[in-house]
Amino acid sequence: MRRLAVAAIAALSIPCLSAQADEALAVHVAQLTLDSATQMARGAIAACRKAGYQVAVTVVDRDGITQVALRDTLAPPVALRISFDKAYTSAMFEAKGTALERTRAHSPLAQAGEHLAFSGGAVPIEAGGIFYGAIGVSGTPEGRLDERCAAAGLAVLKDDLEMQP
Repeated sequence: MRRLAVAAIAALSIPCLSAQADEALAVHVAQLTLDSATQMARGAIAACRKAGYQVAVTVVDRDGITQVALRDTLAPPVALRISFDKAYTSAMFEAKGTALERTRAHSPLAQAGEHLAFSGGAVPIEAGGIFYGAIGVSGTPEGRLDERCAAAGLAVLKDDLEMQP
């Protein structure tokens, strides 16, 4: 009886498989390597240090999952959580933190979910038409300064990412 049930299910699924033959069977997603994400995070920290600030940096993938999180020696401990929230939000909306601050900070979305931070301090990692994730920075006196450091981190590898096949 079990074999008959398996055979019946298999027979019923054959038309479904042939109807989906033109659809992709797998999705290929570009992902930064650990080394690339680390280089970007270190680039952001270096830019902030040059400006006189100790910060925390988080690099997330396109799904908002942390790839690298670094906190400079004297950066406040809370800066690490805030840098994640900024990066996560930037990745979810594929937008800079300053753009989200202008458009979403006072919307119902601002109260909608955990880890959403509609404030300056993050940039999406996009190059060659591919979205990789985002970089979030926290620890300077204002979000625009955080965002400059995040952009400097992206600049470390943006040209190389643009040249990826």
